[in-house]
Amino acid sequence: MPMNILHRVLCRSTVWERISATKIVPWALSDIDLGGRALEIGPGYGANIRSLLDRAGSLTGLEIEPALAERLRTRHGAEMTVIEGDGARMPLSASEFNSVVCFTMLHHVPSVSEQDALFAEALRVLRPGGVFAGSDGLDSRGFRLLHLGDTCLPVPPETAVERLTRAGFVDVEIDTGGGSFRFRAHRPE
Repeated sequence: MPMNILHRVLCRSTVWERISATKIVPWALSDIDLGGRALEIGPGYGANIRSLLDRAGSLTGLEIEPALAERLRTRHGAEMTVIEGDGARMPLSASEFNSVVCFTMLHHVPSVSEQDALFAEALRVLRPGGVFAGSDGLDSRGFRLLHLGDTCLPVPPETAVERLTRAGFVDVEIDTGGGSFRFRAHRPE
């Protein structure tokens, strides 16, 4: 999804990778076992890759932007599988992953219906009992300023439980803190 130049510079920086590795991923995934096969939806520039490789047996990244998918293959192709595709229409088999994660990307999905389709697809590709987890930013003036010229449709955390439950998830948890929210939900056994 389109990102302005400031946003692109930030997301590919070592500063962002460090923030992701030390704050975002540990908070979003605390007490979560990713299992043998993990899928990251929207890995973008790859800020979360190192942290996720330390937590999962194998990692697949599903990236919608062709140039970013190629960049991920070039930089991490020996360590993970990179697939070009849309999270709302995943070119993946059902029940393929123990876990599905996404970080700071849901607000780039351009409509509520596409976000809900992404939730449904995350459920479809999870194995029974698998976990869908991650984080995204909370809507604020500063958040909107960073996203001027971007696709920016924040997911209101107060609607996330109902939306994830409607998609078929159980045991949905939402927590907020530090300008972000994290979510955790399971596919029924």
